[in-house]
Amino acid sequence: MRRMTRSSGVMMVLAIVLLSATGLWGQVRREIQIPDIMGYKTLKCDFHMHTVFSDGTVWPTVRVDEAWREGLDVISITDHIEYQPHKKDIPTNHNRPYDIALGRAKDRGILLIRGTEITRETPPGHFNAIFLKDVDPLDTPDLLDCMAAADKQGAFIFWNHPGWKPDKKGWFDIHTTLYEKKYMKGIEVVNGGSYYPEAHEWALEKDLTFIGNSDIHSPSLLDESTGQDHRTMTLVFAKKKSRAAVKEALLAGRTVAWQANQLIGRQEYLEALFQAMVKIKDITYEGKVVRFGVKNHSDVEVELARTGTTGPKTLTLPAGATAQIKTKVEDLAAPVELKYTVGNFLIGPEKGLPVKLTIPGHVTIEIPVETR
Repeated sequence: MRRMTRSSGVMMVLAIVLLSATGLWGQVRREIQIPDIMGYKTLKCDFHMHTVFSDGTVWPTVRVDEAWREGLDVISITDHIEYQPHKKDIPTNHNRPYDIALGRAKDRGILLIRGTEITRETPPGHFNAIFLKDVDPLDTPDLLDCMAAADKQGAFIFWNHPGWKPDKKGWFDIHTTLYEKKYMKGIEVVNGGSYYPEAHEWALEKDLTFIGNSDIHSPSLLDESTGQDHRTMTLVFAKKKSRAAVKEALLAGRTVAWQANQLIGRQEYLEALFQAMVKIKDITYEGKVVRFGVKNHSDVEVELARTGTTGPKTLTLPAGATAQIKTKVEDLAAPVELKYTVGNFLIGPEKGLPVKLTIPGHVTIEIPVETR
């Protein structure tokens, strides 16, 4: 057995100290499997989280480590400007959370975007501004002045948790003003564990970008992200993993919100995700029976309910799983269409995504017999 030299022992101790100090020791990243679509990269993003610099309970670098473990690609730390319950211990410095977290984010391969939360009574409520260069100019009492300062920096502004105060929820005149001035470009249809059907309708009606975020304050207790148990996030379909590309995708509305086992967004993006996730395989034809597999190539469970006359009445495809199906047909040469609704892919409140699974017809090739 090879003996460890003094120098190699010292190097090992230094490596352990370095790994412990940087928070890398013993951590693993859970890579989320959701396919790229439409020629874009599918980026897993959380644009709403807090640290001790406002009302969160962790240091900014912890947010980066959590995001890395949970398979995220892009994050924004968005501490409140106006609400800082720890300010007796943590000095007011609106740009400091980003500055502290940036080095760790680069080490982890996480794209960090500077942001903040604009905090007002409801109505109008709270808003996040991201892609900021400097948070300080937004620290002003007048809401429209604050929004104008964010807009001047080219910020992407979205409305946070629009239904968190049920007794005051609604679209008010101030929201119309923010919308008409083109300050407000997105809306959280999902915040943490809450889905807001009204926000879903407003996003469709007013062409606002669909956003889903964790709004995390406490330490994340997730040991492993799964299709059922993961932080709420926004899937952004971007040309590449860069700040400019993420911003372009948000402005274009190329997003879907992912909460628990629900995907929420516009039909075109949910259709593209379904087509990339669900594939037909191993087709066999026997008499009047067609057998085939349906595989889910993602971490998102797919819940199907039949709307046609062919195929099983319900079909659930867990993450990475394959279902075996057989169905009778009248004409083997004709394509077989199985019509379903994906109940957990929401294109509207309580409205699932209509889809078709198509099995090609069986083609019999006849080889001519040569005669003399």
